[in-house]
Amino acid sequence: MASMSEQRHISLETDLALDLVRVVEEAAIASARTMGEGDREKSDRVAVQAMRSAFEQMPIKGEIVIGEGERDQAPMLYIGEKVGAAPLPGVTFPEVHIAVDPLEGTNLCAMGTPNAISVLAASEQGGLLHAPDCYMEKIIAGPACRGSLILDAPVAENLKEIARCMDRRVQDLVIVVLDRARHAKLVEEIRAAGARIRLIPDGDLSAGIAVAVRGAGVHAVMGTGGAPEGVITAAAIRCLNGAMVGRLVVNTPELEERIVGMGIRDPRRIYSARELAPGRSIVFAACGVTDGALLRGVRFFGQGCRTHSLVLTLASNKVRFVDTVHLETPPGPRGIRLY
Repeated sequence: MASMSEQRHISLETDLALDLVRVVEEAAIASARTMGEGDREKSDRVAVQAMRSAFEQMPIKGEIVIGEGERDQAPMLYIGEKVGAAPLPGVTFPEVHIAVDPLEGTNLCAMGTPNAISVLAASEQGGLLHAPDCYMEKIIAGPACRGSLILDAPVAENLKEIARCMDRRVQDLVIVVLDRARHAKLVEEIRAAGARIRLIPDGDLSAGIAVAVRGAGVHAVMGTGGAPEGVITAAAIRCLNGAMVGRLVVNTPELEERIVGMGIRDPRRIYSARELAPGRSIVFAACGVTDGALLRGVRFFGQGCRTHSLVLTLASNKVRFVDTVHLETPPGPRGIRLY
C-alpha cells in the first residue's frame, strides 16, 4: 500500500497502480492453485475471495461497477459493492469505479489450458460504462486501425481495411474468434475473404489486449462476447491506443428495461473504446493464471511463487510488465530457487 504518513491526496495512476497489480496477483495465485482440478466454480470462487480481501488493503473509496453479480446475487464483488480500506484521518482517498473479472477464463483454469488471467480496470467516477451482463458485438484491432473499423460493414471490407492499415495482405492476418455456434457465419466469411483464424474456447478479453501489442501474432478480434469483458477490454485498448468498436446485443424486453435503468438510451448505439471507457485516468491490471500469449502463468516453487503481470496507465502513458517473486518462507542457505 502506498505510504500515507505525509500524503493527503492519493492519485489513482501514480500512487495506486502497483497496488492494483497486487490485487490481481492475489486472485491469480489463489485460482492457479486450482488449475486442472476441473472445478470452474471453485476456481472462480477462490479468485473472488482473494481479490476481495486484497481490496480491503487499498486506500480508495471504491465501487464495483462491473463485477460478479449484476443483480447483487453474488456474495462478493457484486455491482454496487463498496471496496477499500477504512478511511484515515486527514487523508483523502480517491473515489474509484472498478470493473473486475477475478478469473477471466474459468474453464481455461479448470482445464489447465492457456490464457486464463485475473484482470481489473479502474477509473474515476463515471470513467467506465456501466454495461449490463449481456453480449456485445465487437471488433478490436491495433493502433494503426483507429478510426477505420465499421461494425456494420461486411466482414471482407473490414478485413481489407485492417490489412491496408497494417500494410499487409488479408491473407497475412490472423483473426481471433470465440469458438461458438453463433459465429459459424462469421468464420465462413473470414475464410472466404482469405484471412486466417485462431479459434479460442474462452478468453476473448486477453485476445483483445494481445491484438494491440505488436509481436503477439494476432491482428484483430471479431465476434460477439460478453459486454462487461468488452468494457474492461476497452480500458486496456485506450491505454494502448488501439482500435475498438462495440454494440450491446439487446434482444429481450427484460434487457431493454435493464439498460434504461443503467442510463443507456440508445440500445443500438455503436461505441468506440473511448465511449466504453471515457475516464481521464485509467489503470488496467492483469496477471497471468495459466501461460498465455502475453503473460506467463503462476509458477510455484518451494518457498513461494512467481507471477507475471501487466499494468497500463492512460494519463501517464505507461505500459509495465511486472515479474514478481512472492516469498512464503525465508530463503534457505542456498538462496531463492525460482523454479
